[in-house]
Amino acid sequence: MNDAPKNPDPVPERTAGLEPGGGVPPGETPPAEGSTPDAGPLETHNPTRGWSKGPVLALAVVVVLVAAFFIARIWGL
Repeated sequence: MNDAPKNPDPVPERTAGLEPGGGVPPGETPPAEGSTPDAGPLETHNPTRGWSKGPVLALAVVVVLVAAFFIARIWGL
């Protein structure tokens, strides 16, 4: 029994679709695949408008409170 692996390289003399010298004629290969943006599903749950007003307002309040704390510490209040 022959357990040696087979050579995956094609033999040009016995492979259909190859031209002399190993080239492939037009129409023998499949068309090019799509680009990366076409690869996944369409995302509709992730809006691109930016942050909503609530998180921006909460962040602004925290920044103002921290600034007020350090200003009060500097003035000794």
